[in-house]
Parts: sequence; structure tokens; C-alpha cells
Amino acid sequence: MNTPLDSIRNILPVHVRNRVDGLMEAADIFASMKSPSVMRAIAPSAVRGLLFSAGKHSDTSDMPASHSAHFNWAYPHDHPEMLELYERAKLGQWNGSDLPWHTSVDPLNAEIPVAPIDLIDLNVAKSMGIKFEGKEHMRMVHSMASWMLSQFLHGEQGALLASAQVTESVKFYDGKLYGATQVMDEARHVEVFQRYITEKLGKMYHINDNLFVIIDALMTDSRWDLKFLGMQIMVEGLALGAFGFLYQSTKEPLLKELLKYVIQDEARHVHYGVLALKEHINYGISKSERNEREDWAYEVALLMRNRFMAYEVYEEWYDGTSVTRSQWRELIMNSPGMQRFRKTMFTRLVPNIREIGLLSDRIRPHYEQAGLGIYFAGQAAPEVTGEQMVTELDRESA
Repeated sequence: MNTPLDSIRNILPVHVRNRVDGLMEAADIFASMKSPSVMRAIAPSAVRGLLFSAGKHSDTSDMPASHSAHFNWAYPHDHPEMLELYERAKLGQWNGSDLPWHTSVDPLNAEIPVAPIDLIDLNVAKSMGIKFEGKEHMRMVHSMASWMLSQFLHGEQGALLASAQVTESVKFYDGKLYGATQVMDEARHVEVFQRYITEKLGKMYHINDNLFVIIDALMTDSRWDLKFLGMQIMVEGLALGAFGFLYQSTKEPLLKELLKYVIQDEARHVHYGVLALKEHINYGISKSERNEREDWAYEVALLMRNRFMAYEVYEEWYDGTSVTRSQWRELIMNSPGMQRFRKTMFTRLVPNIREIGLLSDRIRPHYEQAGLGIYFAGQAAPEVTGEQMVTELDRESA
């Protein structure tokens, strides 16, 4: 049923409707932030990212970093599990140049798709009056795959810089040793994603506004545990689920091989975050501080879920046409491939929020209301290695 506001909006030119739609989405995000402390922490980044699209103004962004670098001149081995993770990380190093880059990739080949062809569903599109003629559908799948991998790349650059900050500020000496391996891992991920996008897909998209907000908030926050929570648990956790989705669904052998190695690295990164935060969250901060971090994690989870609307693809294909931004959002929300994508992302996030102690009875109803309660009982990072994840994904897709 249309409201009076809907009736007014429907008579506006499409470009005006799109602008109003974007502003209303941003307003919804602000309105959903019930915690004043979370609002204070995220609002400046949200204004820069959502209202001013700061990530799209140029090819560079400067974010003022503020945190303490923690030194320990005694060099104690103070966390055996982190030390063991460090040993595993040293053994798990790999060279991106050794991947089979000679592999020929045709992103328009429906027989060997880079991403599932139902990322954009033809039946859903047809019901909305959006038609794809000839090879247009595969060109759209190519765009969606390029957009998805571009966001992976931008997220990995954020992880590269954030992991360097975390290595400086983490309180555990063994954590610093492990953290140094993650910085190397993230550099390698940036390298291989950038190379795949430019050499094999030939198309890169700007950073999504919601992803920019999260990276900006993490880089500018001075609290070491918020950096850990945001990058190691939230961004890396969701990325791990997203990589698993694409690993399982792609038929393109080079991308599958690339993702296999990245998944194994990312599993260690999330495990590191759980080890660093679990004791701190449960015993090292006050109840009010823990509540704030619970709220923060929930708000970022919603931002991450909402980031996967691929508006950058819409702007390339349909901006200025009769297809509105809200129609595009409906297409993305209802295409089976994107529904599986969003579902898989959270399989690796919510269990780790639970594992570190940020899923109390106070916050659980909010996750349930957002449709994320089905992930409460999933496996957390200490319960499954990256190698096991890859084996499980291969078995499920066999």
C-alpha cells in the first residue's frame, strides 16, 4: 500500500528519486543506531562515507589514525595459542606469483562462469520490467563478479592497514609476532585480487560507501580492541564467508585456486581476533563498555549486510534510465545468488561474535529480528581451520 510520501516520490524524475532514496537509506542507518556511544563512534565516518561518498571523490583517501603503539622490552612469550598460530602462519606462507596466471579467463563464458549466473536472476528481472538481450545477462554477471571482487580488494587494503595498526597496539608480544604475518598475508591478498581484477576481468569498481564507512571508522578509532573487533571479527569474518561462497560457486580454476589460499589465511586472522578479544571482552572491560561493543558489533553487522546492494553496478548500467535505485535494490534482494551470498557471509561472523562474549541475552533479540539468529550455533574460528573449511566446501559442492 502506497503512502502519501510514496505517491509524491513516484512523480519525481528518476534521478531525483534515486537521490531521495539514497538519503533515506542513510537516514535509516542513522536512525537504527540506538546506542549514543555507537552513534558518536560511527557517525563522523557515516557522514563522510554515506552522505558525501568520500571514497569515490578520488583514487586516494587520507584517514587520520590515532592509537597507542605498545612496546614490551621483556619480549615474553605471553600467549601460547598465539605463538602456535604464529608457527602455523609461517608454514602457511605462499607466493601469489606462483598461481597459474597463464590461465585464460573469459568472464562472458556461461560454461565456465566466474560467479554464479543467478547473482542477477532473469525471472526476477523480467517481473520488474528489466530485460537482458543476447549476451547482456553474462555481461551483467561479469559486472557483478567484478564489483564483488573489487569490494574484496578494497576490504583487503583496509585489512592491510588496520592489521599494521593492530600489530602496533596489541598487548600480547606473541600477538605482535603473529600480527606481522597477517600484514604480509593482507599485502599478498591485495596483490592477487588486484592482479586478477585487472588482468582477467578488466573492470574495477570504486569502494562501496558502506564499506568505506567501516574502514574509516576502524582506522580513525584510537581503541585497540575496537580495531580488533571491527577488522579481525567483523570484516575478516564476513570476508571469510564471502570467499567461501565464491570458492564453492565459481567454475573458473584460477579464481578457485586463489580463493583456496586466501581462505586458509583468513581463517587464521579470525582465529587471532577471537584469541585476542575473548579474555579482554569478558574480564578486561566494564559492563557498560561491553554493552557498547555489543551494540557496535551489531550496527556494523547491519552495515555489512546492507553494503551488498551493488549500487556501483546500478550507476554504471541504469543511472539516468527508467530503472530506479529502489527497483535495483529489489532485484538484488530477490536474486537467488545474492540471497545465498548474504546468507553464507554470516555463517562465519555471528559464531565468532558469540565466542568472544558479545552475544548476550540483551542483544540476541536484535540479531533475531534482523534474521541473523539462525547463525547463533555455528562453528567459531577456534573450532575449524582454513584447511578444514576448504575440505568442507569441496565436499558440499561435489
